[in-house]
Amino acid sequence: MLILAKINEIGDMMGLMIYNSLTNKIEEFKTHEPGIVNMYVCGPTVYDYIHIGNARPVIFYDMLKNYLEYIGYKVNYASNITDVDDKIINKALEQGVSEEEIAKKYEDAYFKNCNDLGSKRPTFVPHATAYIKEMLDFIGQLVNKGYAYEVNGDVYFRVNHLDSYGVLSNQVQEELQNGVRKDVDTKKENPLDFVLWKKTNVGIKWPSIYGPGRPGWHTECVCMIDKIFNHKMIDIHGGGMDLKFPHHENEIAQAKAMYGNTLASYWMHVGRLNLKGQKMSKSLGNVILVNDFKTQEDLMSLRLLIVTQPYRNSISYDEELFNQYKKEYDKFTRAYKNAMLALDYNNYKSNEVIKEDKEAFINYMNQDLNCQNVMSLASSLLKELNSATRAGNLDVIAKKANMIKQIMDVFGVMMPYTPLNDETRKIYNEWVQAKSVKNFEEADKLRAVLTEAGVI
Repeated sequence: MLILAKINEIGDMMGLMIYNSLTNKIEEFKTHEPGIVNMYVCGPTVYDYIHIGNARPVIFYDMLKNYLEYIGYKVNYASNITDVDDKIINKALEQGVSEEEIAKKYEDAYFKNCNDLGSKRPTFVPHATAYIKEMLDFIGQLVNKGYAYEVNGDVYFRVNHLDSYGVLSNQVQEELQNGVRKDVDTKKENPLDFVLWKKTNVGIKWPSIYGPGRPGWHTECVCMIDKIFNHKMIDIHGGGMDLKFPHHENEIAQAKAMYGNTLASYWMHVGRLNLKGQKMSKSLGNVILVNDFKTQEDLMSLRLLIVTQPYRNSISYDEELFNQYKKEYDKFTRAYKNAMLALDYNNYKSNEVIKEDKEAFINYMNQDLNCQNVMSLASSLLKELNSATRAGNLDVIAKKANMIKQIMDVFGVMMPYTPLNDETRKIYNEWVQAKSVKNFEEADKLRAVLTEAGVI
């Protein structure tokens, strides 16, 4: 196990343990290269605005990257854009525009939503349409190896050539076949065989030795991972729980056939976000869009809610739950602003934290990213911070505020504070004076100015 310098500084602690969907076990996290994490997460198909269920994996894996960097890793994080798909083509036909216009519009909207939610752009953002040559080369190799076959311009993967098919979803081929409709694609040798290249004359298409067509979804990610990470097995492959089967299972099948490995050492899956117990889906019309959250306060409250739920479990979202986290976020931001104002006003500067607080944070996070316990820790720190602020104990204020900020930075939750300048310092002094002489009308006016300036 790689023990990083930052962890060594604060004592001997359990290393990072994460749940591996491939083995169905919590395992010690070990990277292929010391100090480096190579991570890939399936990104969006850009045909519509994202809802908060789509946002959950975006937020979680951004938080995971933050934490890995916090404990000293360099993280190479790739997340793709699927910019060729039947849904994109259908929307383009409906609106009388090109597929490129549809994809560009919703990709821009996606990254704006990510930014609004505090999720940083990944290191690599590969687009499926930029890797068509690589995909065709990959498909050709699978055909030559006997793992794929062509029928009238379509190319399929032969599932029964792999004894290990079903390893991720923990199913055997016979059970899977029993669940497949018998009228699905009669061109297939096996109902479980999946498409690698789809013949088409509709929408965007590329020439190939099989005829005009476009790649199958399951092939895109395998090829992009291979190209971006230079033919190396990666450390983490992530996505939502709904991608476990068939998408991720089919990625592993292709990697097994081509490279003899499972593509990634650790497969991670994030649970669904349901609306009042029902799956959130555009087709069901029960979605809440990220665009529906208009203020930074609401966006950060949503992020705090998502981050602090057990990531492998589903979330049953409703307005009551959101309002609960909105109150939590408000408590933290008000306390943090008051603390930073006290430090700022007294010109007290310190980056220190209490060693035991940091150890507790890392120990909880190392337990398969137990953000629920971290939130309980943060709430305890908040109480201690408020007590120190009331007592004017600047040393404790700084240490508790710094630790809360470190936790929230890993969570990706913004803690806004605008430092005093000459003008706001003068107004702050006038506000303190007005309160001391019980001139409450004047104090309220001055408080409004300071609030507008982001000081309190």
